[in-house]
Amino acid sequence: MLNFKRTMLCSLFLLQFTLAFAQLVEKRSYAKIAAGDSEADIIRKAANIRPSARQLRWQKLELTAFLHFGINTFTGREWGDGTESPAIFNPTELDARQWVRTCKEAGFKQVILTAKHHDGFCLWPSKYTQHSVKSSPWRNGAGDVVKEVADACHEYGIGFGIYLSPWDRNSSYFGTPAYNDYFIHQLTELLTQYGKVDELWFDGANGEGPGGKKQVYEFNRWYALIRKLQPSAVIAVMGPDVRWVGTESGYGRETEWSVVPGDALIQDQIAAASQKTTGFAPMNMMEDDLGSLEKITRSKSLVWYPAEIDVSIRPGWFYHQEEDSKVKSTATLMDIYYSSVGRNGVLLLNMPPDKRGLLTDYDVKALMDFKDQRDKVFSNNLVKAAKVVTKRNKDTTTMLLTLPEKAAFNLLVVQEKLEKGQRVAQFELEYMENGSWKSATKGTTIGSKRILNFTAVTAKELRLTVSKSRLKPVISEIGLYFQQPNP
Repeated sequence: MLNFKRTMLCSLFLLQFTLAFAQLVEKRSYAKIAAGDSEADIIRKAANIRPSARQLRWQKLELTAFLHFGINTFTGREWGDGTESPAIFNPTELDARQWVRTCKEAGFKQVILTAKHHDGFCLWPSKYTQHSVKSSPWRNGAGDVVKEVADACHEYGIGFGIYLSPWDRNSSYFGTPAYNDYFIHQLTELLTQYGKVDELWFDGANGEGPGGKKQVYEFNRWYALIRKLQPSAVIAVMGPDVRWVGTESGYGRETEWSVVPGDALIQDQIAAASQKTTGFAPMNMMEDDLGSLEKITRSKSLVWYPAEIDVSIRPGWFYHQEEDSKVKSTATLMDIYYSSVGRNGVLLLNMPPDKRGLLTDYDVKALMDFKDQRDKVFSNNLVKAAKVVTKRNKDTTTMLLTLPEKAAFNLLVVQEKLEKGQRVAQFELEYMENGSWKSATKGTTIGSKRILNFTAVTAKELRLTVSKSRLKPVISEIGLYFQQPNP
């Protein structure tokens, strides 16, 4: 795919925002920290930061799909070099409706298509280059993959997103000021010809152009154009709405705050970083701790900047026949689900169409089994029939749960009401056994959703205690479930 971790660490890009980060987000999603603010003031500000409308819609998606398809599908490579002939692009049975229908049936709420990868080959007939589907034999040069995917998304009622590589290894403009206009022209085509776009996905790839020159990306122009033409679209990962979690494993942090310091995202920090010869990212996303009390009390600003967690269903990001036997198992996909969606993130799962232009039976089966297992596990929420009593004191909030009868469970799901922000920093689930409370499981952050699996216990009386919270916690959902052990 993008090998984003390597991209970040090997300095393949130089990020230059020329607009202050605060200008790109809604006021409720950003707060400055004044010189005289106390720790209590900072905590209160962090607790009151909330997602924008576009961020809130995005976080509630939970499952989104990546569709890596292009020249690499036919060469067997992950990164093309831009010299590939368009003549090799000729899927014989391309069916974008099959891609999108499968994603929807598997419970995914949005798809993102690689409209152009680093090789520069465009899956739409861009009028600004010949290196596109119009120069291929597919559909006699009259095809448009982007249109077929967009139309399918709109038909099936799921979100449509576009990945557009900033790096173009085919374009002779790359590494010159003219490339910025070229990129804007292509971005405009994608934003105006295919109806509603729900997400724009940019990585930071920036290799050498002709003569060894690197491109200085004009991120501010991209963002201004997107806000103008598709104002409801979230901009990820090199963007102001959604950040990369830091790995391509599918696993998020045990403690994941959506509110993080905005210092490295504002103009003065960016201006200083742009003078360096090393790569620059908005923040060190490989750190275990991004938004703890220690981090936010040492910052100058705070911003709602949630994590997208990406992984491929196969070892590679583009289709390779030799990986047909290496599609992830249901157990692995469930573990990834618990560790991404269940750790306050949105899972972006890649599923690459093959040379025919179809999702293979291997991938489709894996996706359907994944959906069936989720349905099975989460079909019976024991809390639905429970009596719930909430008690609050100065330091803690406790929810007492009484089930109609004793029941076994080994999964806890807790959600905060994101419209009120993210507040919980520590919680614990206990159960009554022989007259005393015993711990079943405990966690730190909750956010959009927290899922904890633990050794099964059987009980009738339980209590969920929030012992640390930045403001009064607002819990929107509690679930208790039993998952059968894997055979």
